[in-house]
Amino acid sequence: MTAQDMAGLIGVAMMLVAYAGAQVRRIDPLKAPALLMNLVGAGLVLLSLASKFNLAAFLMEAAWAAVAAFSLLRLAIGRRR
Repeated sequence: MTAQDMAGLIGVAMMLVAYAGAQVRRIDPLKAPALLMNLVGAGLVLLSLASKFNLAAFLMEAAWAAVAAFSLLRLAIGRRR
């Protein structure tokens, strides 16, 4: 298993923890911790795709990361007001 494969597995685990935590109401999916887990997790999966590219997986993870980044930005702007 390569370092990129490990990064991808860690990324998937992070996103699944965020999702499961939201489902059992232990993590608020609209708060920074869950959003950061999703952003970092998607980034790690994207990193793993560098060696074995898959267009569908790339588009999914890029969209996942973009939504998480947008939501974090919205949170940051909201705190400044």
